[in-house]
Amino acid sequence: MPNTDKYKARIADEILARRLKGKGAVLIQGPKWCGKTTTAEQQAKSILYMDNPETMRQNMELAEMSPKRLLLGNTPRLIDEWQLAPQLWDAVRYEVDHRTGTGHFILTGSAVPADKSKIHHSGTGRFSWLTMRTMSLYESGDSNGEISLASLFTDERQDIFSENKLNIDDIAWLICRGGWPKATTIDKDVALDQAFDYLDGVVNSDISRADGIERDAERARRILRSLARNQAAQVTISTICEDIAANDNITDIRETVSSYIEALKKIFVLEDSAAWNPNLRSKTAIRTSDTRYFSDPSMGTAALGIGPNDLIDDLQTMGLFFETLCIRDLRIYADALDGSIFHYRDKTGLECDAVIHLRNGKYGLVEIKLGGDSNIENGAKALKDLAKKIDSDKMRQPSFLMVLTGTGKYAYRRKDGVLTIPIGCLKV
Repeated sequence: MPNTDKYKARIADEILARRLKGKGAVLIQGPKWCGKTTTAEQQAKSILYMDNPETMRQNMELAEMSPKRLLLGNTPRLIDEWQLAPQLWDAVRYEVDHRTGTGHFILTGSAVPADKSKIHHSGTGRFSWLTMRTMSLYESGDSNGEISLASLFTDERQDIFSENKLNIDDIAWLICRGGWPKATTIDKDVALDQAFDYLDGVVNSDISRADGIERDAERARRILRSLARNQAAQVTISTICEDIAANDNITDIRETVSSYIEALKKIFVLEDSAAWNPNLRSKTAIRTSDTRYFSDPSMGTAALGIGPNDLIDDLQTMGLFFETLCIRDLRIYADALDGSIFHYRDKTGLECDAVIHLRNGKYGLVEIKLGGDSNIENGAKALKDLAKKIDSDKMRQPSFLMVLTGTGKYAYRRKDGVLTIPIGCLKV
């Protein structure tokens, strides 16, 4: 078993433990290097590393001839990088059906299997899906965690207060460092390399391994740069095509770009945000296009080849990357609360960057602003305008309205009831 002396606890640890109590198998998916295997190792009683060079050939042969043998071992049994042998999915499903109890298997993978023809069952009722992401600021120790998101749903009128220790230089650094576990434990002059190394791996290998289709590394870089310039927006495929057309002569450009973007989603580089559709008092048309985000903000800064000082020099761009950082953290926190993150935008231009919607029907509205009194005021106004549009006869009122900031000095409740909370004070 691995040495866990220096393991840093993750929010996903508790989610995994709960899922194992309810299902026969749990699939942990997410980007490479985000800590999936390490998290699974903490609760596994036996481990099969499918990509171990010393045994990979034998593992693949057994997966074809007798997959059941690979499942033997104390439970929960971890099968790491299971997607290398997709037929293991059905083998695990069969074993779960024929064993008593729960918590038999943990599967981890950084990609959707390229060959889905070897999977014949959805796994419904046997599997639970857990998406892991890079570390939130609370998990990496960069948020003081004095304001609990969970408590905002349970005590909706509570007084809150916390002092934010992060300044704009800190935020710029945290955006570019990202939440890669290794980057949070090494010297600052080396930590920034992690995102660039990750990007190199994506364009040179992972994007082609996603579905077995060979893709051009430079074309992938150009598409990633376009996505980075257009992140936190409802950007269309056509816009990305226009961005790369000057430097890339592709016959079927729209189909090609769509293929690359789908591959990036399969390896969890991109994680778009779907639109929220509340019951409104008026017949305002809601724009339903997804908002595009990198799963970690450092992927975008690496794609553009920029660092913290570049962000400080361009605060508008920094604001978009800050939004990506906040969406990442909110997704991590929402997962622990059985919630999901959506966005809202209607034909009048009224927007809400994040709607945190819980399984029990409670929800909170969040506007994300890097800082500045006027920006915070604009965010608060937008939240109040949206809250007024919601038909409270058909759905409950929001549990809270929050302006999530980067450089605000304090977390507190304003006179109008809107919460102003720096990301450096928030936890699940």
